[in-house]
Amino acid sequence: MFLMRFTERAYVAYSAEDVKNSFRSAVRLTFSNAHFDPRLGADLYNEYLDEYEYAEEVGFDGLMLNEHHNTPTCLGAAMNLEAAILARTTKRAKIVLLGNPLPIFDNPVRLAEELAEIDMISRGRLVSGFVRGTGIESWATNTNPVYNRERFEEAHDLIIKTWTTPGPFRWEGKHYQFRVVNPFERPLQQPHPPIWIPGVGSPETLVWCARHHYPYIYLETDPQVTLGMMAIYAQAAREVGYEPGPQHFGYLVRVHVQDTDEKAYEVGQGFLVGNAGVGRIPLPPDFMAPPGYNSREATRRLIEQYRHALRPDPLYGGVDAAGWDKVVESNRVIVGSPPTVVKKLRQVLSVLRPGILGLWTNDGTISHQDTMRCLTLMKDEVLPALREIGKELDLPGPFERAP
Repeated sequence: MFLMRFTERAYVAYSAEDVKNSFRSAVRLTFSNAHFDPRLGADLYNEYLDEYEYAEEVGFDGLMLNEHHNTPTCLGAAMNLEAAILARTTKRAKIVLLGNPLPIFDNPVRLAEELAEIDMISRGRLVSGFVRGTGIESWATNTNPVYNRERFEEAHDLIIKTWTTPGPFRWEGKHYQFRVVNPFERPLQQPHPPIWIPGVGSPETLVWCARHHYPYIYLETDPQVTLGMMAIYAQAAREVGYEPGPQHFGYLVRVHVQDTDEKAYEVGQGFLVGNAGVGRIPLPPDFMAPPGYNSREATRRLIEQYRHALRPDPLYGGVDAAGWDKVVESNRVIVGSPPTVVKKLRQVLSVLRPGILGLWTNDGTISHQDTMRCLTLMKDEVLPALREIGKELDLPGPFERAP
């Protein structure tokens, strides 16, 4: 089983009142950058990089990064910069990018060059994930959401051809046109770095992903809904001639470990201001899903799959702090001492059987000190136990068994 560590690298030095006074009371997209202090930002970036470097020392197989724009909930606005730094300062762990939002790039060839450099600097440790991005990313970059999926698929095809076909060649697509494609830098890994696709289960993306034999990483999705999405992937895989296994599936879950259950429960509440932001004020729906972003069929099927799970979510705003009890009880977030965490993760692994497990160790108001303690406890007690569980349940990762 492949174990990777993740955090969204939040910035929380603002108030709920600041958010309420922003345009449409939104913590993303329109929340003024006047609330950002670059001096504090400098400290945070360096702390987050220190944590990722320590995560390799702890024993994680992968260091997962992501990218969002116009938001304090994720300082990874230029994820590839962070990846390039870690490519040089770490030696063993995979650099897992989940992922570059392809539709917002007007020059995918430039992105192919950047990723090739990261792959070479890391000596072939890049895992290049691609995403469609949220609606926020479309708004922030003035990218028409109607063409989001088309741009995603064409940019993907152009990057793959750039990596695998000697240039120069010409590209004349619907959304991208290049007279000369011939970047001199090519990835170290051949034919190209591994590609993983993260998401929350759009049926069209699941089918596309399966047809390309790419592992799909479910981002905190409801366990029962996840099983249904896995079935969609499996059916699409069988249609193109292969039976998917654990190496084709990943799952990301928030996990925070402290010496006692009580301390972990207290500290772990910092997750509540991670994705939702300080004050946990719900986002306007059109910010995340603007008109045209999903097809009608995709929207219908997503609502159908999630109907039983549609409820106020304390991780994204809309309820009071009492909701924290519910997410802990349901294992949406796993907090506790090492024995408690291992026990709960065993339950998740037994049901979902992923070959890739992402542990979202900290976010929001969880301090650097508490994060480092969490990682230390994972090193000594949690990660060794998870590796044994992976062997017991026969959960091979993508690097143990070809995807």
